[in-house]
Amino acid sequence: MMPPLPRRSLHTLLPSSFLMGGSKHIPMRCSAAAAVPGSPYRLLHLHTHRRLVLQSPRSPNSKYLPSCLKSARFFSVGPLMVNKTVHLPKPDDKMVDTERLARLKSKLAEVGIKCGSCQPGKYSRMTCPQCKGGSSEEKSFSLFIREDLQLAMWSCFRAKCGWRGTAKVSEEVKAHNLRSDEPLQVKGHRKISERELQLEPLCEELVAYFSERMISAETLRRNAVMQRKYNDQIVIAFTYRRNGTLVGCKYREVSKKFWQERDTEKIFYGLDDIKQANDIIIVEGEVDKLSMEEAGYRNCVSVPDGAPAKVSEEIPNEKEDKKFQYLWTCKEYLDKASRIILATDVDPPGQALAEEIARRIGKERCWRVKWPKKNSTDVCKDANEVLMYLGPDALRKVVENAELYPIRGLFTFSDFFHEIDAYYHCHHGFELGVSTGWKALDELYNVVPGELTVITGVPNSGKSEWIDALLCNINESHGWKFVLCSMENKVRDHARKLLEKHIKKPFFNARYGGSLERMSVEELEQGKEWLNDAFHLIRCEDDCLPSIKWVLTLAKAAVLRYGVRGLVIDPYNELDHQRPANQTETEYVSQMLTRIKRFAQHHSCHVWFVAHPRQLQHWDGCPPNIYDISGSAHFINKCDNGIVIHRNRDKKAGPLDRVQVCVRKVRNKVIGNIGEAFLSYNRITGEFLDIDDKDQKK
Repeated sequence: MMPPLPRRSLHTLLPSSFLMGGSKHIPMRCSAAAAVPGSPYRLLHLHTHRRLVLQSPRSPNSKYLPSCLKSARFFSVGPLMVNKTVHLPKPDDKMVDTERLARLKSKLAEVGIKCGSCQPGKYSRMTCPQCKGGSSEEKSFSLFIREDLQLAMWSCFRAKCGWRGTAKVSEEVKAHNLRSDEPLQVKGHRKISERELQLEPLCEELVAYFSERMISAETLRRNAVMQRKYNDQIVIAFTYRRNGTLVGCKYREVSKKFWQERDTEKIFYGLDDIKQANDIIIVEGEVDKLSMEEAGYRNCVSVPDGAPAKVSEEIPNEKEDKKFQYLWTCKEYLDKASRIILATDVDPPGQALAEEIARRIGKERCWRVKWPKKNSTDVCKDANEVLMYLGPDALRKVVENAELYPIRGLFTFSDFFHEIDAYYHCHHGFELGVSTGWKALDELYNVVPGELTVITGVPNSGKSEWIDALLCNINESHGWKFVLCSMENKVRDHARKLLEKHIKKPFFNARYGGSLERMSVEELEQGKEWLNDAFHLIRCEDDCLPSIKWVLTLAKAAVLRYGVRGLVIDPYNELDHQRPANQTETEYVSQMLTRIKRFAQHHSCHVWFVAHPRQLQHWDGCPPNIYDISGSAHFINKCDNGIVIHRNRDKKAGPLDRVQVCVRKVRNKVIGNIGEAFLSYNRITGEFLDIDDKDQKK
């Protein structure tokens, strides 16, 4: 027998690092002699990567504890390996670990991986050094350093990157990229069978449950709807088959809790029913597919995974499109169809599902159903509700009346019939245009929301004054509100001009006012209230020039917030017109005017755009041509209306207060015609008057 070892304290048998160090604990019970007084039990802590080995002269190869330790009432949770020599930790082990970790981090740094805060034995998530996480900068990179500090592994889980590799302390770094054209290593789909899943025919209770939902036993049998026991209850099993072979299975409790068999291939439910179908109906749930069959439509399938919460920003490529993988798996079935009817649920997720499917298979061959009302207030949610509340005939009618799926930017006139009817009956009141307030212009120019009027004229002709007078007239007669982007005017000066036109008195007792009485304080206060209600301002508060995009963004806010019906941009040359080096001024002006016109049309807001003519070398005093606008002929080509304002400067030609309004372009014959009109300008109040009205006032 092996001689008994002398009883000694554990502290004399093992160094303190064995007693206190490590992350895993092996509980051992020791005798009272070896225990601390008052503590019958101790915990012996061992490093997981070190082994306690003891010499045994009698049984050097024994795997188990010597009998002397057994007699001392020592025992372990598992077998304790024994070797010839006692391997005790060296004092410089921590120093060795530190050096090894430093070498490993250095190798990782060579390939661009910074792992300063990474802890051995734990996965660290960060941004991939190769792909930088793509446009979203997602943290798709995973790094793992083994506890023994001998190996580091990493992988980027973005499909477009896939960079992965390993680094060992004693070897070269190994890394490679998963190219975008390299096929993904797809995990094989699990093969299942009815026997393995323990599926069985539906019991009478579940057949009765479906009967309440208007689904017959024959439809259930033909679609192989089964059941199985799960957690002491019976659940419905919808079997997904291709060519009659079971591919997947989806379970449903009566309480509408769903789950599927894992690792199975994702396909449509009822796939075999659309093998040769020219028309295919896609619904959101298995019960809806069964409901369509009750209405006589077997060419119907259901998606396997339900609907997304919202439409995604962009369509991922086929490899990344996990949520809709069944569309790619069943692509050959869908490609044969000439018409696909989307009968998803009426709620927002159902509509999002329809959009996601349509944008993948092509909206040009998609149709959509319109669910009817089930009572005076509520709309049927899906096919089964139509079947239950209204019957199979109503469900057939829903499918027969399916509409073309809308394609953004592509319409039929029927989409606008309501607008055409309102235009014919003049429901809005401005279909023939809003009068300018001057009789002389009634046959030439009227204002319609949603149009662009370009105004030009030589400097000091009164373009801005005429527009201000026009706005005051329209506000007085029709109550329109306006937003003004007038960069040439100080706010106080612009307010003075508008108030003088509105109150019809001079703002100051100054030379220009002559003998006419100045507006009173009471009139000023009333005028300020009118000013604040009728006009809103777009002002650039710093030294930089505003861009047209900035102006239109604020104008849109004014339309939505204050209900303005008109926008004035005065003048063109006060805006920032920076453009790409490869873009000509003509191209820039064309794009700018297109943007302004779209704003006007989309927000039913009339836009007046003031543009100066180019420098006239040999000007003879006549009104300039509208093609003389500085920058481009697109000003006249793209606008709806073109007007030249011209003031007489020659006493021989007529009164100096005579203003000529030249209407050079009218796109819409309903609101005006090309021609000229003359108005009289009151320099004291800034009013523009018809010639007859001026004579009457005299």
